Amino acid sequence: MPTLLVTGANGHLGRRLLAASGEASWTTRAIVRSERAAAQVAGHPDVRIVDYGDIAGLTDACANCDAIVHLVGIIKEGGGATYRSAHVEATQALLEAATNAAVKRIVYLSILGAQEGSRNRCLATKALAESLLARGPIPSLVLRVPMVLGEGDYAAASLLGNARKRTALTFRGESMEQPIYAGDVVDAVLAGLATDAPTGVLELAGPQALPRSDLIAVASAVGTRTVSLPLALGYGVAALLGALSPNPPLTADMLGVLDHDDDIDPEPAANALGIRLTGLTETLARIALPLPPKGMHRL
Repeated sequence: MPTLLVTGANGHLGRRLLAASGEASWTTRAIVRSERAAAQVAGHPDVRIVDYGDIAGLTDACANCDAIVHLVGIIKEGGGATYRSAHVEATQALLEAATNAAVKRIVYLSILGAQEGSRNRCLATKALAESLLARGPIPSLVLRVPMVLGEGDYAAASLLGNARKRTALTFRGESMEQPIYAGDVVDAVLAGLATDAPTGVLELAGPQALPRSDLIAVASAVGTRTVSLPLALGYGVAALLGALSPNPPLTADMLGVLDHDDDIDPEPAANALGIRLTGLTETLARIALPLPPKGMHRL
């Protein structure tokens, strides 16, 4: 079987991809950057701990790999990781290593709203990483996605936490959300690995866009009332937290990413990849189900 290298393999999407890739006839190599991250994929037969800036280490990890799925990315700086190091420098190093190892294809997970020159550093650096791949020698597909909802992941837990309150507070409740089911993202990634799959940038999202306040209401089983707070207040809170802590829980860039209006036609990308998108009602039903026993994966 061909070998697939997955960076950021310890994340929720990475672990789902590792579980699904075997059924799609791929042998997978999981790349993480720490012992702690490696523990999250314990049991996988091929796990390598490599710094994402280590070109020599990445070249060795890429050896005999046919394709790469690059999942490394952050929405908040911290722990020594900056947007530039996590997005631009990590992608540049991986591209050089993949070229050295004669990798045939790369699929990169980006974010809706990525744009060079954006005042938001997360969105700007994501776009710079996309440009590196576009100019590189290896055929590459960039998938831009919005909020991803999967069983047991952070975004789903946050949404369900708000939906279980009688009153939920959110910044700019009219901000448009278009969440996509995590399983659909994995399907899109696997489809994008085919030799005849598209290259360039595809924007993919769930089939329904709606205001954030409506999303919380739809997910609620208790009749949650959403109170929309001014976005300016959010930026003020972020500034205060930044002044009080070197690693605040909310930053202006993070708030800007979360506030981005996501409202696209996802059908062109879905059709190009030959995947079926899961409806919002089904997605919400899936993430609300109890988690499977430890060691099992629900795809």
